Amino acid sequence: MERVLAGIAALPPLVVLALVFLLPALESSTLLGLLIPGETVVLVGGVVAHLSGLPLWAVIVAAAVGACLGDQVGYLLGRRYGPGVLARAPAVLRRRLDLDRARRLVAARGAMAVVIGRWVAVLRVLVPLASGASGMRRSTFGWANVTGGLLWAVAVATLGYLGSASYRYLERELGIGTYTLLAVIVVLALLAFWRHRRRAH
Repeated sequence: MERVLAGIAALPPLVVLALVFLLPALESSTLLGLLIPGETVVLVGGVVAHLSGLPLWAVIVAAAVGACLGDQVGYLLGRRYGPGVLARAPAVLRRRLDLDRARRLVAARGAMAVVIGRWVAVLRVLVPLASGASGMRRSTFGWANVTGGLLWAVAVATLGYLGSASYRYLERELGIGTYTLLAVIVVLALLAFWRHRRRAH
């Protein structure tokens, strides 16, 4: 784990910031978020900010601008082409679409749907499209988009930053190594799987 993080931290800061901007920007504008959630690279950006001295505020700004720009493009696509824009998506992506869920959320919550949808990977991709297709006013979508994008960027980047700091502290002070950390992750994943199966039954 330490080697992986060190390798990421060795990347030029501009490359890290470019990725932190680019992936969230491509999420809803190209449906890429259905394959690669944008928070992954933002989390990594927070980790790099702790390991390499890259300013955390720069990671947050890059993530927020990318997220807001991508959602704005998604909104404009939905406004221009409506739900039909999703018909042009590759089949592997269409199988993961839940447009009805996004429509219901927009219809029930309005602008708050844009803020809420930012925290769920699939909705983060679909809510901007559904908002545009539903005829939501540009100003309403705009302020909700900026609010949701900024809160999301601050939370995810800071989580990566603090997570890296906590991991390094535990490893240094308590002697908890990579294998112990991986064991904890496996246990949490099994618990999540068990809860999912239980709800399904």
